[in-house]
Amino acid sequence: MTTGTTGRAEIPKRAVPVRRRLVRYGFLAVALGFGAWAVAARWDAVAEGFGRLSWGLVAGSVVAVLAALVAGMMMWRALLADLGSPLALRDAGKVFFVGQLGKYIPGSLWPVLAQMELGRDLGVPRPRSAAAFFLTYPLYLASGITVAVLTLPGLAGGSVTGYAWLLLLLPVLVAGLHPRVVNGLLGLGLRVLKRPPLERPLTRRGVLVSAAWAFAGWAAYGAHLALIVAGLGGTGPRAFALSFGAFALAWCLGFVVVIAPAGAGVREVAMVAALAPVLDAGPAIAAALCSRLVVSLGDLVCAAAAGLAARRAGAPHD
Repeated sequence: MTTGTTGRAEIPKRAVPVRRRLVRYGFLAVALGFGAWAVAARWDAVAEGFGRLSWGLVAGSVVAVLAALVAGMMMWRALLADLGSPLALRDAGKVFFVGQLGKYIPGSLWPVLAQMELGRDLGVPRPRSAAAFFLTYPLYLASGITVAVLTLPGLAGGSVTGYAWLLLLLPVLVAGLHPRVVNGLLGLGLRVLKRPPLERPLTRRGVLVSAAWAFAGWAAYGAHLALIVAGLGGTGPRAFALSFGAFALAWCLGFVVVIAPAGAGVREVAMVAALAPVLDAGPAIAAALCSRLVVSLGDLVCAAAAGLAARRAGAPHD
């Protein structure tokens, strides 16, 4: 292990065997194929909506999504560092964004498997990668429901009362994110799997820093939807504020309702309901579909940028 000019220990990178390299190329090709298909399959449905948006609004929405995705990576990176594996930004971006492409492949475990495999080259133990990955979801849910609670009840009125049951999850999630609870559950899971315990437990500071990045991500996601909504006719402070709660509500429902792959359909219905006070059904549906397409494009852009940055910096070929 060497030390750079900043005094921070650098994790030695491992050479990747040819067989594993070929498997990774295959994973990347399949993930990119499904990701591109997800974008192309929605294009006809959103072309009219995008036609009503100015290039400035579209560009701003894309930039906001990229900022949200980076915030998500920083949340995961903070968790991983707190558990004992600090990564440089370039390495963290590669592992996180390339791994996230796995969500476009049918089957819910591809992202975590990809992150575990990529993190292994950087000296990150697989249980630690898995723990950081799975902890991001209760953090996203707790912070997302909080954003929805702060924005929707007083602004959306009766259009979202059918989703009030989500509030029941908030105290459970907040209590479950206490470091003692998290560390106890992680320890139990590792014992059941007959794996060694984590070397470093999660701390309160790690949870708070990660939560701060999660809220930053929701702010950026809300801004991206607000720009789309404005271009489709929903202007003013109410439309702006509703966009934040609408996206958070839609994401949380899409995650909780597991019968729909990647929340397909569920997110759009919830977003249309939340935007009902400021947009008619047609424009609201267009906003929901445009939002999903912009997020998919953001995933592809971040993965490509992170992969190129890591390769140019001399990261292990994979």
